[in-house]
Formats: sequence, structure tokens, C-alpha cells
Amino acid sequence: MEISGVISAIVIGLIIGLLGRLVLPGRQHIGVLWTIVVGIVAALIGSALAEALDVGDTDGVDWIEWLIQIALAALGVAALDRAKAPRR
Repeated sequence: MEISGVISAIVIGLIIGLLGRLVLPGRQHIGVLWTIVVGIVAALIGSALAEALDVGDTDGVDWIEWLIQIALAALGVAALDRAKAPRR
């Protein structure tokens, strides 16, 4: 993978991760780096899932693919937040 691919994966992961965090109510107990990691993973899995559902390549903006990626990021952020939340 070239450096431009790595940079674009980080930028897309950041955007998807932040949108996933915005969907969730309240404060999350994970940092920015975990948000980026969750966003990158969600973007990759979401793209593969959109291709499998045959909605990954449409005319114009791929809204369904974005929604799948954001939903996966929200699930990932929620799961990681739960795992990292302080125990009572």
C-alpha cells in the first residue's frame, strides 16, 4: 500500500469514526486513536458488506455504503466504550 492509501484510510477512518461517535448519545470513554481504528475497520468491513449486497457502486454518492459504515462504526465505538468504561 502506498503512503497516499494509508493517509486516505486514516482520513476516511477518522470521518467514519467521528460520525459513528456522533450517532451515540452521551460521552464515550475512548480516545481519538481508538476512534480512528474503529472507523478504519468499519469503513473496510462496510465497503465489503456493501459490495456483497450489490450497493457498493452506484451512480453518484454511495449513501447506502456510508450508512452501513457509520452504523458499523457506531456499533464498534459502543462496544469498545463498554469494554473500556470504568467498572463500578
